[in-house]
Amino acid sequence: MGGQNSYIKESGAYTGEISPQMLQDAGCTWTIIGHSERREYFKESDELLNEKLKFALAAGLQVMFCVGETLAEREGGQMNNVLTRQVTEGLKGLSEADFDHVAVAYEPVWAIGTGVTASPEQAQDAHAFIRGLLKDTFSAAVADKVRIQYGGSVKPGNAAELMANPDVDGALVGGAALKADDFAAIVAATVPKE
Repeated sequence: MGGQNSYIKESGAYTGEISPQMLQDAGCTWTIIGHSERREYFKESDELLNEKLKFALAAGLQVMFCVGETLAEREGGQMNNVLTRQVTEGLKGLSEADFDHVAVAYEPVWAIGTGVTASPEQAQDAHAFIRGLLKDTFSAAVADKVRIQYGGSVKPGNAAELMANPDVDGALVGGAALKADDFAAIVAATVPKE
């Protein structure tokens, strides 16, 4: 189990926030940090997300760190700049060992909850770019071991095609996870055939 967010304090007067320790008490081993809705609606900066990531790791949680561009940023030719900023600032200061507990989710904001999905080629291009950033910023070993997952209107009908890309290591499933049959079909579509 995992939480959809976690805060930078273990306890205190932070009404509405949930600490990594609270998540662990509830049986969680993961937390999502940097989801596009947290970035947009709660104005969470790269600096704050980096602090949240480090605090969650120090508490012993594994982290799904989300990055992705808006439609305006994509159409304006800013996708690579946005991803570069989010990856380098959001993951700043992590050690190679920290990446044993971090996965990255590429979630194009324009594809979340819209029914629009990045094409397999668009997903591969973004994932390859992120993997290259990890290699350039950290090391080839980090780039090789970090799972980069796709999140953005993953459905039974597109999961296999998305997951067939060499740099797409899995899926961060949203709404389709609420329907057991759809989620089971997504899982089945991503299991390698023997």
